[in-house]
Amino acid sequence: EVQLVESGGTLVQPGGSLRLSCTGSGFMFSNYEMTWVRQAPGKGPELVCSITNSGGSSTYADGVNGRFAASRDNTKDTLFLQMNSLKPEDAGVYYCVRRIAGTIYDYWGQGTQVTVSS
Repeated sequence: EVQLVESGGTLVQPGGSLRLSCTGSGFMFSNYEMTWVRQAPGKGPELVCSITNSGGSSTYADGVNGRFAASRDNTKDTLFLQMNSLKPEDAGVYYCVRRIAGTIYDYWGQGTQVTVSS
């Protein structure tokens, strides 16, 4: 059974930093491109970033480029998202999502809540 389990979400002040983690199981983690998707209250899901299966390349949404950095440790089947200079608009539930190809996403984690507030 494929499982993705996120952790690390919490309350942080604007300008602060946070590191999210996602551990995968039940599949060959290193074979898949992985993504982080967030959903703010009252809004639809937003693709935050994606990282290739090797971790050699990543892409970011315009609003987080330069502040967020995705990485992965395939020896531990774990995906990370380092978030710096956090803004209130970065708040939401962050999901670790497996991407099959293009816009096809097949497995989502349960999400971890990030709150950015003073």
